[in-house]
Amino acid sequence: MNRIRSRLLPALAATVLALTACSSDPGTGTGAGKSADSNTAPVEIRWFCCLGTGEQAEQVKAQQKVVNDFNASQRKIKVSLEVVSYNNARDTLSTQIASGNGPDIAGPVGIGGAAAFHGQWLDLGPLIKESGFDLSPFAAGSVDLYKIGEVQEGIPFAIYPSMMFYKADMFEEAGLNEPPHKYGEKYKWPDGRESEWNYETLKELALKLTVDKNGKDATEAGFDPKNIVQYGFEPSRDDLRYQGAAFGAGTLDSGDGKTVKIPDSYADAWRYFYDGMWKDKFIMTGPVFETDQFNGEGAAFFSGHVAMSANFLWTTYGVAGAGKDWNLAAMPSHKGKTTSPTSADTFRILAKSKHPKEAFEFLSYLVGKASKELLTAYGAMPARTADQDAFFTTLATQFTNTVDWQVTKDSVQFADNPHSESHTTKYNQTITILGTYRSRWMTQPGLNMDDELAKLQKEIQTVWNG
Repeated sequence: MNRIRSRLLPALAATVLALTACSSDPGTGTGAGKSADSNTAPVEIRWFCCLGTGEQAEQVKAQQKVVNDFNASQRKIKVSLEVVSYNNARDTLSTQIASGNGPDIAGPVGIGGAAAFHGQWLDLGPLIKESGFDLSPFAAGSVDLYKIGEVQEGIPFAIYPSMMFYKADMFEEAGLNEPPHKYGEKYKWPDGRESEWNYETLKELALKLTVDKNGKDATEAGFDPKNIVQYGFEPSRDDLRYQGAAFGAGTLDSGDGKTVKIPDSYADAWRYFYDGMWKDKFIMTGPVFETDQFNGEGAAFFSGHVAMSANFLWTTYGVAGAGKDWNLAAMPSHKGKTTSPTSADTFRILAKSKHPKEAFEFLSYLVGKASKELLTAYGAMPARTADQDAFFTTLATQFTNTVDWQVTKDSVQFADNPHSESHTTKYNQTITILGTYRSRWMTQPGLNMDDELAKLQKEIQTVWNG
């Protein structure tokens, strides 16, 4: 979980308390509710939290209620909830697994959190087939987010697509049309010409929307790059993998689990990011990003001084700081392909669970009948399409401006697969190296990016070889 997302969840959850009342009932997809022989001791299942969200007091209360309701609904399974703080959850779960005392279910947990325990999760495919669990109600593309190779690690639950947040008033002031909301539509320039909505078009716009203290934009003579008061574009910068995936899904694994290869889409995105900061000046550098003027609650768009920003749905927690004229647009394409980096949380069953069928019955309850209450507590977009309108209707009450939430729903079909947070060899060490290069690129001008990419690949490969 990145620093932005860690701030979102309790804040956004508070804005969607009405979701439970207006959401459709998805059902359980299991036999929960059927009585068992009263002389048979119930199977005990342990639910481990919190590798992601879930530790806030109101969230714990909601989770415990879900457990109590499930236990009261039948007699053959008894579930207990174990809450461990997010900061200690990984170490605690690792210790439990190593000692043979692992839980049956863990979650909610995202792709990255699950990747830290690669190989420890049960393949749900056979249980989905055996139980006849219906996957059709979930948003297109969301099921594959939880498929790691041939293993179906999870069932869709909560999703956070990326969209293009933008300031409509800045476009109006510059005499520019707003970016397209519908995927596949072209951008229409004021002179009547049309351009594919891609990152080259975004750059052309961003230069016109980057303005210095004298009111000159980055395309005009006399533009002062040392005194910029408004930037044209801000990428998601918490993780280089998110930036890379915005230009196309990929993984650092060449396919054999041993050899590092930087995807072309990642390389293109990282060059774009670096040149945008140090050469073209439409993206703020690291030092500028850290100033009070431009860093609003961890996201530069919140400062109100950025025209466009690619980021996840969870950034709605602080987007009100951008003013009353922000809206959502489609993600741009790169080389003809559109990708929306998407975070996805769900519950997973440990491969060493002694009671996988019973654990799956409870998991089906969590993503089914109990999902309304849990999604409300977590402040998360439902992966089940029938519940999304109610979620956005409630979320919209947080803002006074009209937001095109359909963009968010449409973005799910462009989720990155393979996912940017998918497991790789030496996962944690790889993330650390990427963070080091991210910091250097944000703070050091004049670097040769071809050399940087070669060094990055070599450094990760050395770790993998070790």
